Amino acid sequence: PPSVPPPSGPPARGSLSLHRPYLRSPLGLLRLGQLALGAAFWVTVAAHKYEGAAHFALFAAVLVWLLTLALFGLSLLGRWELVPWLGSRWLLTNLVHDLALGVGLYAAATGIMGYKAGQRSYCNLPGYSQHCLYGAYLSASICGGITACLYLFSGLYCLSRRCRDQRDII
Repeated sequence: PPSVPPPSGPPARGSLSLHRPYLRSPLGLLRLGQLALGAAFWVTVAAHKYEGAAHFALFAAVLVWLLTLALFGLSLLGRWELVPWLGSRWLLTNLVHDLALGVGLYAAATGIMGYKAGQRSYCNLPGYSQHCLYGAYLSASICGGITACLYLFSGLYCLSRRCRDQRDII
């Protein structure tokens, strides 16, 4: 079959407007969840004293969160065609972002925070009077695990659209 270029975003107008079908789509709703839980992850880590590998976990979470925010903003405004080279491959861009970066980095960050929570599990005992980071690390680990699952779901959604030879994210 002949190669058909992917559909572009909504028609260009003088002012910016929201691409409402994207916001109501499964990918738009998953992106909102990823942004909310991703922010909860990195705010939880950043708000407490952290050291060692938690630096990488925080870096990974903030990096993926910022990239997700950019994807969400461009998709919501229907302006992905403005991104050189990636705009014409927007579904593939979302797919790679979700499965490689989202799942990969959040799974690593979740593992790090889970390991650090396990190291601090002794301070969860009743009567322990020192400042304890167990709860913060465990909360971050749970948020990271759920966020990784949301990235997996959105990656599988993009993959299913790609396998059905659809070229758009909606």
